[in-house]
Amino acid sequence: MTEQKQLTELKDLGEFGLIERLTRDIELKHKSSVKGVGDDAAILDYADKQMVVTTDLLVEGIHFDLVYTPLKHLGYKAVVVNLSDVYAMNAVPRQIVVSMAVSGKFSLEAIDQLYEGIHKACEHYNVDLIGGDTTSSVTGLTLSITAMGEVEKGAAVTRAGAKPNDYVCVSGDLGAAYAGLQLLKREKEVFLINPNSQPDMSMYNYILERQLKPEAAKDIHNALKENGIVPTAMIDISDGLSSELLHICKQSGCGAKIYEDKIPVDAQTVSFAQEINMDTTIMALNGGEDYELLFTIKPDDIEKISKINGISVIGKIVPKGDGCKLKGRGEGEVEIRAQGWNAY
Repeated sequence: MTEQKQLTELKDLGEFGLIERLTRDIELKHKSSVKGVGDDAAILDYADKQMVVTTDLLVEGIHFDLVYTPLKHLGYKAVVVNLSDVYAMNAVPRQIVVSMAVSGKFSLEAIDQLYEGIHKACEHYNVDLIGGDTTSSVTGLTLSITAMGEVEKGAAVTRAGAKPNDYVCVSGDLGAAYAGLQLLKREKEVFLINPNSQPDMSMYNYILERQLKPEAAKDIHNALKENGIVPTAMIDISDGLSSELLHICKQSGCGAKIYEDKIPVDAQTVSFAQEINMDTTIMALNGGEDYELLFTIKPDDIEKISKINGISVIGKIVPKGDGCKLKGRGEGEVEIRAQGWNAY
């Protein structure tokens, strides 16, 4: 018989021992990271630029289910969802702070897996981990990450700059993360009925990855900069296309008209939607967790945007009185309503 490895209880290390374990191999990469972990606060230096700060909270049972979410993937995703917000401000992420509340059901080895994913994301996106906090929990795992980024003064992009006749653009494809979540939920139900079942989900690798290990639109951010395009308004798609478009319209004081046949949807998403008898447009509009960029550009930039792979022009900004509408594949139009994810 194979001898089972003895796992280390977190109480054997204590809080300070755990912090030392998690921060022992951290190396700072950026000049702006003057002081990282090991003091009462980190020190950052942004003499000639502006800093953007964003934070996100992930709670077990609300935002993730550990039955089908590997801890390494969770750590990676927790970083990415914050970096996506930084890119949505037209900024470059530089540092993160990680805090967590963890219950006694987690071993040291489990937390090592979580941080392996966090470190992997930091390496991939060239971000410094500069601090955080840990505490105990009686309800499982809560993970909070704060991300900081830098942007040239005057170059930050908010949700409030869209104007009538601007084009509405989106990066990547939409609905895949939601499709992946529905697939995982379905297989969990099968597992609960028959724990010996061995699901074959290989034909849906793409939508699973989009749910479990999403990526922030770093390449799109870089491509916009290389082509001299500064969006007039921008937001990342975390709660669904419909919700995010309405955020831009509200903050910009305008309306929008988008076209159903222009919304990019991957073939795997279409295939799975057909399998569960669900409309792909509903997935794209309301699914969320795509972490793509939704942005508007000036009419003069339409030729430049056509040269960038991975961007779809899906509509135009219109006067506020025209509302926010979806033009269907037929003749009709429907009012767009916010039906994205809600934690409450």
